[in-house]
Amino acid sequence: MISQNTNIKSYNTFGIDVTAKYFGTFSSIEEIKPILQKYPNEELLLLGGGSNVLFTKDTFDGLVLVNQMKGFEVVEDTEDFAIVKSGAGEVWHEFVLNCIDRNLGGVENLSLIPGSVGASPMQNIGAYGVEIKHVFEKLEAFHIASGEVHTFSNDACEFGYRESVFKRKLKNQYIITAVYFRLTKKTKVNTSYGVIEAELAKMGVEAPSIEDVSNAVIAIRSSKLPNPKEIGNAGSFFKNPVVPISILENIQKEFPEVPNYPAGEGEVKLAAGWLIEKAGWKGKTLGHYGVHKLQALVLVNYGGATGKEIYDLSTSLIEDVKTKFGVTLEREVNIIG
Repeated sequence: MISQNTNIKSYNTFGIDVTAKYFGTFSSIEEIKPILQKYPNEELLLLGGGSNVLFTKDTFDGLVLVNQMKGFEVVEDTEDFAIVKSGAGEVWHEFVLNCIDRNLGGVENLSLIPGSVGASPMQNIGAYGVEIKHVFEKLEAFHIASGEVHTFSNDACEFGYRESVFKRKLKNQYIITAVYFRLTKKTKVNTSYGVIEAELAKMGVEAPSIEDVSNAVIAIRSSKLPNPKEIGNAGSFFKNPVVPISILENIQKEFPEVPNYPAGEGEVKLAAGWLIEKAGWKGKTLGHYGVHKLQALVLVNYGGATGKEIYDLSTSLIEDVKTKFGVTLEREVNIIG
């Protein structure tokens, strides 16, 4: 069922008041085909959880479809691992909890990340030392032009830092329908990030299970990231920049404590949130929007902000960080203009 001139404020976590020319949902491939055949000339926008988009206009002159394809199935089960198939429309955090309930490890560090399962490989989501590519087996995707379902292996997805083939080379050509993950049955948790170790110590846990790690991550994220149901936001708005070591050395002259992480030969990864904070933006409020007081990576809509206002704010941050540090931040959020 396709509706016209539909308000989709509740379908984007920024809570931007935007109207879609055409709007609908689908829960199977069989439902996709007739919709696309009926509206062949409309610009198509696919949404999952709506947690990584910013609308900069008050109307979207096209067709918005929300992926609601569900399902959780163990398709291969061995002594050491299991391969799990999930519908792309499943809520990511609920999928993670489902895996933990079955004692299947590998995604616990990715707890409480907003969005859908289908968006996880598209973004190659990551947190606390784990990225999707580490547990990804394959995915199935509907090819819009041909109507065929194609399978993509790990290599075929061309994963990078918050990148995949679906964000650039194959953008808007496929609808991800199902994702397969290879998860371990052998308890081997990743607590390499100090904040996780500190949280586990606070919890009094010495030999953590995957559930313990998940609880620690949930506690950490809840303490510093605003709940989109309470304050409009899309999580981290910017990628952590990868820069030449020479850039780091220049910054260290004034800020020797600047956080940095190895990122390949001659390069390091910097913390975008730290750069924004040092540029003076953390906690800054401009009427009904601003930069979150606990995490400078997060831009927030306190209610009534337009997407353009938030986009312009992000531009100001980019310009100031570039001026102060010589580093150009890149938006992680998908801008819909």
